[in-house]
Amino acid sequence: MGIEYIYSLYLSSSKICTDTRNISKNVLFFCLKGENYDGNVFAEKALSLGANYVIVDNSKYFKNKSNYILVKDSLKTLQELAKLHRSKLNAKIIAITGSNGKTTSKELIYSVLSQKFNTVSTIGNLNNHIGVPLSILSLSTETEIGIIEMGANHLNEIKFLCEIANPQIGYITNFGKAHLEGFGSKISIIKGKSELYNYLKETNGLAIINGNDKKQLKLTQKNKRFIFGNNEKADLNITPKNVNSNKIILRYNNFDFESNMIGSYNVSNVSVAIAFGLFFKIPKKNIMQGLKKYSAINNRSQWVKKGTNLILMDAYNANPSSMKASINAFIENTKKNRIIILGDMEELGKYSESEHQKIANKLQKIDIELLILIGKKFSEVDYEKNNFKKFNNPEDASKFLNNKKWFNKNFLLKGSRKNKLEEIINF
Repeated sequence: MGIEYIYSLYLSSSKICTDTRNISKNVLFFCLKGENYDGNVFAEKALSLGANYVIVDNSKYFKNKSNYILVKDSLKTLQELAKLHRSKLNAKIIAITGSNGKTTSKELIYSVLSQKFNTVSTIGNLNNHIGVPLSILSLSTETEIGIIEMGANHLNEIKFLCEIANPQIGYITNFGKAHLEGFGSKISIIKGKSELYNYLKETNGLAIINGNDKKQLKLTQKNKRFIFGNNEKADLNITPKNVNSNKIILRYNNFDFESNMIGSYNVSNVSVAIAFGLFFKIPKKNIMQGLKKYSAINNRSQWVKKGTNLILMDAYNANPSSMKASINAFIENTKKNRIIILGDMEELGKYSESEHQKIANKLQKIDIELLILIGKKFSEVDYEKNNFKKFNNPEDASKFLNNKKWFNKNFLLKGSRKNKLEEIINF
């Protein structure tokens, strides 16, 4: 079945769906395969729940009916469909990638740009070979700006996603120690993320650059670029006025931009949102409205009040770079009664033991009341102080926490998503 025909089905449908748990009437349903599942099994169920058509790639589940479309590969068809749709859009596409902070940056930029433009951004972290096509297909002809988050844990993934999204503007948050297991080294991480810069260079696109990042400045010398930051090369000289308090305030041209974000590691996230706003000629007062409209949610740098205790929830994900940044932000914004709860960092491969030990070494130099380490990897670190507890899982940590009464304490919860540290917040 030709892609143009499938595109006509897409146009007549309400949206694309790949999960029967999220299905609604008149959707075009794609049966996708994974390592442990075959979405073709749900083709009939999808139709019974209201789907217009189902795209299947397993003839075993194909029925000779007009609402069944048999293709060679459902995922590749989804990706080709997104490419075709992208070619018909007039929207300005912004691609965002990086090791840490890409979702926060994306949400802040969206909050600012949507003050003036019809803007659509990646929902959650749908940023891979499935999520990016779905994000592109969520854009309409009325969309003026599309913000597409791109994630990767191997070389050539960002390049592939760029070929689908065809961005005209790109931003890389930073190069950190994320997905070391897949990339193999810090050098490969930089090479992999920089595939966005390479694509923009080849297509005469624009790179938005944090001028405080010397590595990015060096890598983009041949790119068309727009630089922000506290740097002499910056097109926009944005400087921190207030960081170590309950909100970040940044200054540009004697105008103070206030936000709800905290911690020095969020300065670049707020700065880039301001930079995008100014680049797109949004009035300063509207940019600040966008900044103040956004508050951290979904366990990302989220402050939660529980009785007399204050908790910094930053447990959506973790790697060595973000772990150190969260600890620093926590220390910056608390003075005493500190309790740090950390869960294992995943996808570090051969670097896992050394990187977990580096975190333990850092913590030994910090004034904290109690350290709670959760998971097998952290259980193997050496920690010389006696103010710590080790647990195999969050359930055991919860039991310990629930057996005590806590008053006027400051807690940090940080770990990879697999640890589910948010489950222990109800102590």
